[in-house]
Amino acid sequence: MTITVDEQRRAFEQEALPHLDTLYRVALRLTSDPSRAEDLVQDAMLKALRSWEQYQPGTNLRAWLLTILRNTFINDYRREKARGPTVDLADAETFRLFDEVGDRDPEGRFFDQIVDDEVLRAIDQLPEEFRETLVLSDVEGLPYQEISTITKVPVGTVKSRLFRARRALQSKLYDYAVEMGYIKKNPE
Repeated sequence: MTITVDEQRRAFEQEALPHLDTLYRVALRLTSDPSRAEDLVQDAMLKALRSWEQYQPGTNLRAWLLTILRNTFINDYRREKARGPTVDLADAETFRLFDEVGDRDPEGRFFDQIVDDEVLRAIDQLPEEFRETLVLSDVEGLPYQEISTITKVPVGTVKSRLFRARRALQSKLYDYAVEMGYIKKNPE
């Protein structure tokens, strides 16, 4: 049985379009620019539509779309030859904030409670590989294995990047968290 172009388009619209919000949120965190994020989502969805016959029904459509989005971003990034900030492991040192929330918050649920503009600005300042992993895990709620598939890195690397991203955010947001009353300031 052959599927017509109209049937293929309808299937794409029914199955893929509900994921637009997720794609846009991830694209916005990758690009830090609403206009570029919209363009990135549009390009990724166009590629997904053109490759729709390659999608296997019953598999994880969100992961498939996010992989296309990520690959589109990487290809655009390479084309522009823009380099993001380098990762300085000294900036990812242990901070007291982590000690306060680390034991009861191994999966980053703490950040779900305090995500606002200040937090989003701090996320946008993270190096790309940290930002991408943090957004996929803590903002979109994807499991490590799915992030590994999307980013094409081992699960251990996903965990390491997520750990370092959280530590970097903690250092950037410590004073803000104290000011907002999320934590108490530790005596020096």
